[in-house]
Amino acid sequence: MVFHPKPQSVMHQATATTQGVFVSIPGRLGRRLIQLYAGLALYGASSALLVQADLGLEPWNVLHQGIAELTGLSIGVVSIIVGAAVLLLWIPLRQRPGLGTVSNVFVIGLALDGTLALLPETHALLVRVPLLLAGIVLNGVATGLYITASFGPGPRDGLMTGLHRRTGRSVRLMRTGIEVTVVATGFALGGTIGVGTLLYAVSIGPLAQLFLRTFAVPAASGGSTVVARQTPGRAILRR
Repeated sequence: MVFHPKPQSVMHQATATTQGVFVSIPGRLGRRLIQLYAGLALYGASSALLVQADLGLEPWNVLHQGIAELTGLSIGVVSIIVGAAVLLLWIPLRQRPGLGTVSNVFVIGLALDGTLALLPETHALLVRVPLLLAGIVLNGVATGLYITASFGPGPRDGLMTGLHRRTGRSVRLMRTGIEVTVVATGFALGGTIGVGTLLYAVSIGPLAQLFLRTFAVPAASGGSTVVARQTPGRAILRR
């Protein structure tokens, strides 16, 4: 999953036309399932690259890493626990999870830990910088894959949009408030904030928008594709 307080992002729930980006995709189930799970696995793997680069994490992983430092659990396990806890907050917000929502909780955390177990330790900046850049780009690819699968938002996105609907406050305000809170809490617990955090914030929106168009699933009738119809500045993202 990862949020940032910038407005350059895309809608996580492909069927939410009221938030303004996608049209529902009724067909192509096989392709959509492949995109969903490939995207979620790649999201976890790309997040592992950011962790290994140690130059700054995306906001939610700052929190996950901080909790991991405090508890001794792996960052992937913490991601799963936090995702499940956030999902419980959907109940009073009357949000409805989908297959993508539940899969998001588990697949990303497992892929994150699995990739970290395979990556060798590195301390050289000449290696860490390419890891950071690759992690950010692949995160954008992963976002395009699993969002266009249209199986429902991740738990953190649902929290944001649920608060938006319940309070009447803007999505941007809800997103910024949540992300500032998780980053500050994660940093206080020992999570990593750095140049990578800033670079992720300014680049993930445009990258996600690009790959949303790349991986848009053709409609069942075979004619059109489902693409983002608004500029990134009007949409929302993350995990």
